[in-house]
Amino acid sequence: MTGDVLDQVTDEAGGLLDDVVALRRRIHEQPELGLDLPRTQTAVLEALDGLPLRTTLGRSTTSVVAILDGDEPGPTVLLRGDMDALPMPEDTELEFASRVDGAMHACGHDAHTAMLAGAARLLAARRGRLRGRVAFMFQPGEEGDAGAKHMLDEGLLATVAEGAEPVSMAFAIHQSPTIPSGLIACKGRSIMASADEFAITVRGRGGHASMPHQAGDPIPVAAEIVTALQSMVTRRVDAFDPAVVTVAKLRAGTTTNVIPETATMWGTIRAVSARTREAVMADVERVATGIAAAHGATAEVELEPGYPVTVNDESAACFALDTATTLLGAKHSVELPQPVMGAEDWSYVLEQVPGAMAFLGTRPKGVAPQHVAPNHSNRMVLDEEAMATGVAMYAAVALRWLEGAATR
Repeated sequence: MTGDVLDQVTDEAGGLLDDVVALRRRIHEQPELGLDLPRTQTAVLEALDGLPLRTTLGRSTTSVVAILDGDEPGPTVLLRGDMDALPMPEDTELEFASRVDGAMHACGHDAHTAMLAGAARLLAARRGRLRGRVAFMFQPGEEGDAGAKHMLDEGLLATVAEGAEPVSMAFAIHQSPTIPSGLIACKGRSIMASADEFAITVRGRGGHASMPHQAGDPIPVAAEIVTALQSMVTRRVDAFDPAVVTVAKLRAGTTTNVIPETATMWGTIRAVSARTREAVMADVERVATGIAAAHGATAEVELEPGYPVTVNDESAACFALDTATTLLGAKHSVELPQPVMGAEDWSYVLEQVPGAMAFLGTRPKGVAPQHVAPNHSNRMVLDEEAMATGVAMYAAVALRWLEGAATR
């Protein structure tokens, strides 16, 4: 694909920016949580109205799958944007801030959805020159509800490949206000961590706080487990295949003169390889039960597996970075030095088809890096001008992949 064509894509994306921003703000004002996003689904369908797309709505979720067929046969590319918000307040003071108490688009999924809708409009205008199929995956429930898995279980990959070739390239963008605006960052292999949860209940014997020798106090045992888990990570986990174990909540007791019978802690486990993920989960249980036993107590450990490691196909990640370099210039394309310890249910898609996720920098202009409110902050804001880059990147990945199919 020539540079002139990609310049046209960039210009066309810029021309769509006002509509993309308007859609993003509409979704931002009315955030919805989980798998049921009726207002967001309606906004997406209205944004796609009039385009030569075949749409399929989810059965167990309010997902939207839109298919664009080119005039010539060829491979199938899957592009994804997630749509759900987070259960938290918003304190940005934006004119279009959330109007829903306890819900905020603090991870930029409103921008992802709007950029993908913009890319659908851009690519639909080029339908006559497409050699293959582009499928647009508008996904609910990324924030802990495994919306991508729901869509896969409903037959997403079969739906988008019906009457065409199977998906040979899947691509997603995640915005990040901690990255300079307009920059694309990606890497091959692990790019985001797995996310598993644990609950540990230490059970001792209740009693009077003035006579701990007549009780079996679970609180010091729980405290020792908390610190031992941190030592476990530093002593048992390869520094070049890292993991994070965080105890984020601890509850015990009811008053000052009573030793409780139980103390419970909850936390998260993050890893960037399946091997370390499995090993750390086993070590958490071993450490907790062993320390409890040493103090004459017991520990009940519940492990709840969550999202797997997000693993970019190496060739797909290289393709995405090369596309960014060709589209934006070398200064706006960077290879990430290490994975991000957040987690993504896009991982389920990448377990089944080759593809990649890339980060789009959206740091607001004039804000120093140390003062940026990151994703999941109640004050997170993003540079909306960078969304034109996101639209262009979605479209360019699809166009270059379809055009290059004959030479691969």
